[in-house]
Amino acid sequence: VRLLSYLRRSAVAVLLLVFLGWLLLPRLLQPWLPPPQLILVLGGDVDREEVAAQLAGRSGLPVLVSGGSNSAYARWLFNRYGVSANQLQLDYSARDTLGNFTTVVDRLRQRGIRHVLLVTSEDHLSRSMAVGQVVAGSRGIHLTGVPVSCTPSCEEEAWIKQAGDWVRAVAWVVTGRDLRDAAFPDPEAR
Repeated sequence: VRLLSYLRRSAVAVLLLVFLGWLLLPRLLQPWLPPPQLILVLGGDVDREEVAAQLAGRSGLPVLVSGGSNSAYARWLFNRYGVSANQLQLDYSARDTLGNFTTVVDRLRQRGIRHVLLVTSEDHLSRSMAVGQVVAGSRGIHLTGVPVSCTPSCEEEAWIKQAGDWVRAVAWVVTGRDLRDAAFPDPEAR
């Protein structure tokens, strides 16, 4: 009985330390982070692209739009805010939030990117950050969230969706495969 009680308390203590470490580690690493090196925009809303264009126009940072609006509109919008064609990269290979990260993270790492501004809607930011911190974090890339207002149409995402995508992200880091692909090998079945 004493051993079981000891093991239970030890397990709780370890989980608490892991959780606190997960919360505090980004703050501890902050002094060693380089300034932002790239703006990553998660597609799905032209307002996100407009906020990123404004940010890139002011900062001069390069922009990678993952799964955004059509290329002609995106190029026009970014050009409107003074973002040159050389600063802008459009990538349409992602089919969901996890793919927004898995399709680009290795290229970012190869380019030496270590700090990314992540632009997405405020109601999508917590899930995006959870997924992105796992995937990008596995490659040594830090994310700083830039929320885009979605008022009045904001809809908080269900915790089960957030948890499911986080589990998929962890599985991708461990196996290199998306659990959704393993469950539904035929893209038409998704």
